[in-house]
Amino acid sequence: MGYTNGNSTASSENQLKFLIYGRTGWIGGLLGKLCKSQGIEFTYGSGRLENRPSLESDIASFNPTHVFNAAGVTGRPNVDWCESHKVETIRTNVVGTLSLADVCREKGLILINYATGCIFEFDEMHPLGSGIGFKEEDVPNFIGSFYSKTKAMVEDLLRNYDNVCTLRVRMPISSDLTNPRNFITKITRYEKVVDIPNSMTILDELLPISIEMAKRNLTGIYNFTNPGVVSHNEILEMYKEYVDPSFTWKNFTLEEQAKVIIAPRSNNELDATKLKLEFPELLGIKESLVKYVFKPNQKVNIA
Repeated sequence: MGYTNGNSTASSENQLKFLIYGRTGWIGGLLGKLCKSQGIEFTYGSGRLENRPSLESDIASFNPTHVFNAAGVTGRPNVDWCESHKVETIRTNVVGTLSLADVCREKGLILINYATGCIFEFDEMHPLGSGIGFKEEDVPNFIGSFYSKTKAMVEDLLRNYDNVCTLRVRMPISSDLTNPRNFITKITRYEKVVDIPNSMTILDELLPISIEMAKRNLTGIYNFTNPGVVSHNEILEMYKEYVDPSFTWKNFTLEEQAKVIIAPRSNNELDATKLKLEFPELLGIKESLVKYVFKPNQKVNIA
């Protein structure tokens, strides 16, 4: 194998060449901007994940040092889409992701794969409010939505690939409050929200860390969230305090929510100890929200 496991850092950052899948996606777009700002050479893959020859062609023409997969089907407007488009979901999320991992292994390349942590739900061993989070080695216990089911399947299979770094993203948030994929933007537009504490991913802080993980040639599974949990109401209270003092919202119960969605949603806490040990500077979820999201969007109150 041409890749190196462990903490071996790329000898020179100028030699880094990133091949990114997911040009039209939110995370893929942000990754490209980060590469530009850091002076890292990159290109977006033009091949389809489920088309192996097209992946091989991309790699042959660009000769990357690392591959990033930010492509995948999440559904529009939400994951309920996957319930009625199961083959399309399998084709990209399972067949495509495995094809890319397999091609990368054959070519001696590390694949940084943005996955999901929405494959767990609070249970007797990890009760809501207990502070006991699911660890990287835990077996997924949530397959309530077809989207989560495919993601759990592919994660289990990818464990066998020693060239893959699987990053479990959850309820991603960024400082761009106009982006409809942003979890904060979503819940501020909902008619009603449930109030449950969850692990979440602040992209402004964590996406640069994923680039650093590539530089360190890290592999394996990581809970890719900020430490701790934050509830929907706590986020909306921060939104009201920093962004819009006139903002109001209504809550409803999980039972009431179930009547307006097709597939159940995952609620959980992920244990971010492994990531925090690798990156001690990683902020807790509430600190990260204030620093990276709310302070940059703070409206100045004029007396």
